[in-house]
Amino acid sequence: MLGGHNGENQTVDVTGIGFGPSNLAFAVAVEEHNQTAPPGQAVTARFFERQPAFGWHRGMLIEGASMQVSFLKDLVTMRNPVSSYGYLSYLHSRGRLAHFINAKSFFPLRVEFHDYLEWVAEQCAHLVDYGCEVLDIEPVGGPGGTDRLDVVVRRADGRTLRQRTRNVVIATGIEPVLPEGLPDDDRIWHSSRLLGEIGRLRRRPSAFVVLGAGQSAAEVVAHLHSVFPDAHVHAVFSRYGYSAADDSAYTNRIFDPEAVDHHFGSPPQLKEAFLRYHGNTNYSVVDVDLIDDLYRRGYLEMVTGRERLHVRNATRLHCVSPGPDALAVDLEFTPTGRRETVAADVVVCATGYRPCDPLGLLGSTASRCKQDEAGRLEVARNYRVSGEETLHCGIYVQGGATEYSHGITSSLLSTTAVRAGEILSSIVAQRDADAAA
Repeated sequence: MLGGHNGENQTVDVTGIGFGPSNLAFAVAVEEHNQTAPPGQAVTARFFERQPAFGWHRGMLIEGASMQVSFLKDLVTMRNPVSSYGYLSYLHSRGRLAHFINAKSFFPLRVEFHDYLEWVAEQCAHLVDYGCEVLDIEPVGGPGGTDRLDVVVRRADGRTLRQRTRNVVIATGIEPVLPEGLPDDDRIWHSSRLLGEIGRLRRRPSAFVVLGAGQSAAEVVAHLHSVFPDAHVHAVFSRYGYSAADDSAYTNRIFDPEAVDHHFGSPPQLKEAFLRYHGNTNYSVVDVDLIDDLYRRGYLEMVTGRERLHVRNATRLHCVSPGPDALAVDLEFTPTGRRETVAADVVVCATGYRPCDPLGLLGSTASRCKQDEAGRLEVARNYRVSGEETLHCGIYVQGGATEYSHGITSSLLSTTAVRAGEILSSIVAQRDADAAA
């Protein structure tokens, strides 16, 4: 098997770009395939990750926060329930299996699930180069067209390398979104940086403003309210109240693997309807237990007369003006138009993410790929990008860039294991077909 730190001049079957949960699940699928593959049928793979080490939403590993997805939807169980890379194997290796069972929960602590991901990543460390930024993906011509790609990578030491490959699997995740017009100020954070920024504070803040109405926003509010017991925390969002996430049994079927087939085969207007109908399973919604917890905190403060938690509902942000001692946050209560300025030491923007654009990463190869009328990559059911007839190598995309075509699970963990197996099966089937031709 090709290691992550050698073999630059060798052509591999597949190169993965990004090494978050999606491509980590794909790496596991490759490893398990190779354990049982006949001689000469192993899949050679190499992955490049921009971060210096494995990490997944480290800035939001808030103490006590739980996952919103069952531990059974780990990197492998939905594809291979007897895998040694599953969550139960991880718990056994850590000596916590019985204790986890006694906890009677399907939803692990977030910090524990991150430890699981790191545990798997360590077992796949020979496949990945960290601290590497992909600069371009260049087509390489053959007698019948483009049958290879050169992935151009810049290492952390500044050196550039080229990895020749028959396929690429792009899983570069998501990037934070900030409200437009905010000043460049180190007292304004995206929630993805929360814990790191808190650790760099030079003095204890007396007031925070948290923008956003989703799970991350509510978790940030609860965390700041607990960790800074003398600080005021202003929760600002345009809705009248936090909306509860719909995680009921029937609705959760939208996250089943077969739902991807149903979504993919639906006409465009139905795809849009499905995304609209079930956005409240994931976007701008909060677990009801957390909503109740915040309400109880606010009510207790009303009773005791020491109010620190200020839920500013139906309110929108106008602007933030930096001052020498504090940020002046200008807010409007939308039902009446009343304006108010709040002084804050820190503004935390829990304002969501957007998928990284794979087109920009494809570079020289982007023009060979087909796009729909909205400028989105055309992606087949097996997550392979449609290209011109002379493009024979495989380009596969995981993540939010396929949400429109494959459904709401695309950027979530729910079908990660199954999707990884589908992509690997497509790569192996194409390789076998090419060999037989």
